[in-house]
Amino acid sequence: MGQKAITIFQTCIPLFQVLSDNHRQSILLMLSEKGHMTVNEITEHSSLSRPAISHHLKLLLEKGLISVEQKGTQRYYSASLHASVDLLKQLVAALEEECL
Repeated sequence: MGQKAITIFQTCIPLFQVLSDNHRQSILLMLSEKGHMTVNEITEHSSLSRPAISHHLKLLLEKGLISVEQKGTQRYYSASLHASVDLLKQLVAALEEECL
């Protein structure tokens, strides 16, 4: 693997780590399907507690995989995958460059 691909791969590692958890994968898929949801709405569709859901949302938010919008007293979470997908595309492109 060339230096460019290695650098991009290293940048992707935190993304891979946060996505390695099944619960976070489920939450992200749920938000992708439903659009936007509150913590309580996500909890209703999960076997996890509200604090556990909040923890997973925090980690997803930190890595830019979701966004949050405050409406009154409610916080609505939604999938926000553009930056992560762009990063993964860069990794694939760098790897493809090396194979040609």
